[in-house]
Formats: sequence, structure tokens, C-alpha cells
Amino acid sequence: MRALTLLLALSLFVFPAFSSKDKYPLTDDRLHDQIIMKLSGDQDVRGGGIEVEVHNGVVTLKGKVDTEKRKERAEKLVKHMKGVTGVENQLVITK
Repeated sequence: MRALTLLLALSLFVFPAFSSKDKYPLTDDRLHDQIIMKLSGDQDVRGGGIEVEVHNGVVTLKGKVDTEKRKERAEKLVKHMKGVTGVENQLVITK
């Protein structure tokens, strides 16, 4: 009985950790949501005022930021995300 309980516990908690992380395909919508979360969670960018569009993995950033540093940081964050095939940074710097 203990062996069965242990086997059940392993199958519920350990084995899923080894399953494919690509269980759900990374669609443009999912990528969009992940990008929004990434940008809004970054202390330098803060996500405010940045619009995100995703088409076939190509991300377009639009809107206004107040420094060149924030513009570059937003692009860098997005460029290194899984599923992103390109970034078009159309952010405008306003003072």
C-alpha cells in the first residue's frame, strides 16, 4: 500500500516536472501577455505607456517613454524572450 501511495505521489508531483514545457504552443496572444507582464514587472521600464503588438513572433513596441535608457531596456527585455523572432522598436522619447 505504501509503495502504491509513493508511486501515486511521484506521478503527480515529480513526473510532470520532466514533461515538455512546450505543452501549449506559444501563440502571439500568449507571447503578448508574457511581454506585457515582463515590461510591467521591470523597474526601469515600468511598462507604462508601451503598446505591444505581436505578429508571427515579431514584436512591435509603440508609445512614449521618457528616456533613451527605457527605450533600449524595453527592446532588450523583449528581444531575449522565447518565441520572439524580431523587435520593431517604435517607442518615442518625450521629455
